[in-house]
Amino acid sequence: MIPDPPAATTRRTSSFGATESLGESLAPALAAGDVVALSGPLGAGKTRLAAGIARGLRVASRVRSPSFTLVNEYAGRLPLFHLDLYRLEEAAVDGLGLEEMVARGVLVVEWAERLPSVWHEEALEIRIGIDPAGGRTFDADAAAGRGLALLEAWRGLPEPGALA
Repeated sequence: MIPDPPAATTRRTSSFGATESLGESLAPALAAGDVVALSGPLGAGKTRLAAGIARGLRVASRVRSPSFTLVNEYAGRLPLFHLDLYRLEEAAVDGLGLEEMVARGVLVVEWAERLPSVWHEEALEIRIGIDPAGGRTFDADAAAGRGLALLEAWRGLPEPGALA
């Protein structure tokens, strides 16, 4: 009998700085081939979390939402490919060359619900919500492989109060 994967783990932040710190603290666990799939409403903090991951990967550039460019590539400890699929249908994603990107670095995907299902199999899935007090909730889950390893790393992150 195969054991159930670990349950989702929730983190909370109360500021943009804390959201970026959360992403930064995840970055050391990332390796080439990893996929971090972000979902949540407009303004939830997907780009702020991606900016924190970039900072943790020692990216020197300012991270901006790739809403109109679809993909921004950043040089750091690992190449970071930051995708925003808001304007795409799932069928159009296949033409982006994701296989080449993930072979070289890390994919951080906003609006990941538009990714074909194969990309979710070993991804760290993070669903971002806005709480009534204005803070953010980050529910992480994974199904297999590297996603499970990243979920374990997520569980070991500092408590939100310890983040900037």
